[in-house]
Amino acid sequence: MRSGFTADDVAQQTGRRFLITGANAGLGFETAKILAARGGHVVLACRDEGRAEAAMNRIRVDVPNAELSFQPLDLADLDQVRDAAKAVIKGPRIDVLVNNAGVMIPPKTLTKQGYELQFGVNHLGTFAFTGLVHGHVDDRIVVTASIAHKSGTMDYSDLSASRSYHHWARYQMSKLANLLHMYELDRRLSAAGRATQAIGCHPGVALTELTRHLPLPFRTMTPLAAPFFNSAAQGAWPTLQAATGANVQGGDYLGPQGLGEVSGRSGPARATRDARDPKLARELWKRSIELTGVDPGL
Repeated sequence: MRSGFTADDVAQQTGRRFLITGANAGLGFETAKILAARGGHVVLACRDEGRAEAAMNRIRVDVPNAELSFQPLDLADLDQVRDAAKAVIKGPRIDVLVNNAGVMIPPKTLTKQGYELQFGVNHLGTFAFTGLVHGHVDDRIVVTASIAHKSGTMDYSDLSASRSYHHWARYQMSKLANLLHMYELDRRLSAAGRATQAIGCHPGVALTELTRHLPLPFRTMTPLAAPFFNSAAQGAWPTLQAATGANVQGGDYLGPQGLGEVSGRSGPARATRDARDPKLARELWKRSIELTGVDPGL
């Protein structure tokens, strides 16, 4: 008897509405395709309308009657995040918000507001968007982290990377921030008496377009290593479990069950002590409000 969650375990989702950030490719696309196949209405929240339309067309090849819509969202621009949130709140209520969009080890780049891109998109943009729309979400808020969080440390001293830029360290910090955000969000939702729950997940090592910035030697080795990693479809299993799993509770953290949480079916994952530290989470929450100008009111 197998253990662990896969796409085959996703129940029928007819009548439920999902908003997925970064749903035009990779894990977000695979998540959107399965949820649409199960009857859910999926809102693809993406930067580029053309890519979102192309993704919806690809989904409809396999799911002809898919209920899909597009919401412009650029997490690298907090002004646009506010505009997107206003549009979402004017529309139908959301059952599940899946915070999936992210960037991984790009060349040094800044957001419109001047923050290093990985922390700016992966955490600050996600924090701001979630903080603005959480009252419009009825069931679950999913936050996508990474096993890279285990090497992350929170350092607020150079958020524009003006002194130095190490792409891995910045990525690790952003993923630690994702988990701190998830745990603190769930605590605050519970304290406010809300039924909405926050849940974390990570894909293990999944072969998606996020790996395009890996150094050339690693990219050339990818085909040889592929059998040991998750495909994009398999990497979406923890996201799907977080969004739909019957026995999932607020504050759960889900990921692959294979050696080192690199690949395999989805189940409970391990977060570091720092990721579960309420003091660090409260500090991040406070600083995130200051940096984004968004107070979730929780």
